[in-house]
Amino acid sequence: MLDNIQFSSVSEFFQMGKYTFHVWSVYGLFALFVFVNLFLPRVQRRQFIREQRQRALRDVQLAQNTAVNEERSRAQGEGE
Repeated sequence: MLDNIQFSSVSEFFQMGKYTFHVWSVYGLFALFVFVNLFLPRVQRRQFIREQRQRALRDVQLAQNTAVNEERSRAQGEGE
């Protein structure tokens, strides 16, 4: 496999002949694609978990407020 490499130096490898821009732009786009596909789902998962926690806390607070309001209305109804 190494016998088929046709670059005489490392700098020649990085220059890729006259196709430097095309080859390295494809490598860059591939790296960006892999990074986004690994990073974005993690960010979205954290955001989803954060939203679910906030929703759960809001539901608990709403339930507590509702219970307090019902208790107050009962107390006012008994006082009359």
